[in-house]
Amino acid sequence: MTRREAIGHLAARLVPLYDPREARSIALAAAAGISGLTTTALLTDPGAELPAAERLEAAAERLAAGEPLQYVLGEAGFCGRPFVVRPGVLIPRPETEELVAWVLRGEVRSRRLLDVGTGSGCIAVSLALGLPGAELFAADLSDEALAVAAENARRLGARVTLRRADALHGLADAFPERFDAIVSNPPYVPESDRAAMHPNVRDHEPGMALFVPDDDRILFYRAIARAGRRLLLPGGRLYFEIYEHAAEETAQMLRQEGYSAVELREDLNGKPRMICSRLT
Repeated sequence: MTRREAIGHLAARLVPLYDPREARSIALAAAAGISGLTTTALLTDPGAELPAAERLEAAAERLAAGEPLQYVLGEAGFCGRPFVVRPGVLIPRPETEELVAWVLRGEVRSRRLLDVGTGSGCIAVSLALGLPGAELFAADLSDEALAVAAENARRLGARVTLRRADALHGLADAFPERFDAIVSNPPYVPESDRAAMHPNVRDHEPGMALFVPDDDRILFYRAIARAGRRLLLPGGRLYFEIYEHAAEETAQMLRQEGYSAVELREDLNGKPRMICSRLT
């Protein structure tokens, strides 16, 4: 099968799930990831045979069932680095790269940071590599996530101390250390948004990393902020990726919990998606 035929065949199978342009983009990325060829090579010599065409067919079955491309390839790019991802671990998003960039700029002199709800470890590993003079710690309740985070730290050469801990209960008890900053991208999607989400997210990514009750959509932020009063050094900072529709609610909660210098920032799409505050 030629490269053109393989990509066209896969794109056609994906059209029921995605618009034609996105379907072709996914098909091209899948062909590149599985064959080991660059997208440029695929496009400039479309009549050549595609290596590993049988593997692409197996991938097509998974993609046509709605499984995210990153799970099929076993990898997702984040901050310019390849991170291992598997079902059971949230796929890193570009918006979270903006949060990491903010922390990297603001914590140049920090000595110890904690990532709560680390998932694949993309935040903690990126910070460890970007702040080589700091100690990085990370917490997650999922054993599967901790295993993936540990694999990513090993593969990318980052020193991160991983511990199993629940963001909602006993987080401060799991960490006797004190931190200059805490970073977290916790669950924040209200359950009522579930039905409207794309099936490749809703039906395949871990619900425990995504959804919160409609009647308390900032419960993770509140719990981490309260734990932060014990975990942070005086003047320590708390960084969150947030739910855009709860930005002001989150900011007000932080002030009520004893934090000051609350700053909201918008992402590249102009949505309020990040917040930083300082322990008073």
